[in-house]
Amino acid sequence: MRDKLVLLFIGDVIGHPGRRALQKFLPRLVEKYRPAVVVANGENAAGGSGLTEEIGRELFLQVDVLTSGNHIWDKKEILPYLEREPRLLRPANYPPGTPGFSSYLFQDPRGFRVGVLNLQGRVFMEPIDCPFRRADEEVAVLRAATPIIVVDFHAEATSEKQALGWYLDGRVSAVIGTHTHVPTADERVLPAGTAYLTDVGMAAARNAVIGIAKDQALQRFLTSRPVRFEPAKDGLFLSAAIVEVDPESGRALSIVREVLTEG
Repeated sequence: MRDKLVLLFIGDVIGHPGRRALQKFLPRLVEKYRPAVVVANGENAAGGSGLTEEIGRELFLQVDVLTSGNHIWDKKEILPYLEREPRLLRPANYPPGTPGFSSYLFQDPRGFRVGVLNLQGRVFMEPIDCPFRRADEEVAVLRAATPIIVVDFHAEATSEKQALGWYLDGRVSAVIGTHTHVPTADERVLPAGTAYLTDVGMAAARNAVIGIAKDQALQRFLTSRPVRFEPAKDGLFLSAAIVEVDPESGRALSIVREVLTEG
């Protein structure tokens, strides 16, 4: 067997504090694990909701691939960038004709190719196309190029995330959940060789409610009225998943979580 390949996946980057957390903590993770590819979910990197081209370019100085989800559409100025930047992904199961790319084939300097696929759940979310059937199509295309595939499943329901993990077990290297911003503790390698984690968490302010300012979140819960949410600013938090893969078979060998904090 050749050298192990390491995949580093970072949770949802929330606003400027999330970008600061990435700048502070990512170099430590890269030095420790020497990943072949770094993936992060960037759909909330601009002001806590959506993404802009300027911020996307900033993030690509640190990561190799950006995934997203339902909030990628929150800033309309992102659409031209989505259409021309193949490393910025939107979920594959949006209807045909939706702008943007849904998968990317990354090649590291040693020649290894890593497929990255973005999907979105439907439970408690928009009623878009089936992520399971869309996964069948996308994974088949990627497997023709490489056995190493990581899936960002951007979904609300833990049951839907677990179901997709089992559905893709043995066909992809990892299924990593995003969207809820809270890291779960259920990382494991499934029997056929797919690493699984229900939610990888976020890069954001630490003293917050899923990255949002505490007082704003509390006002929303206490009054049940609409509140303008902004990213919290107090402290830093970054959570990530690190997956070791056999590059010949694409089977995951291990998955561990890292949580780094300050303040």
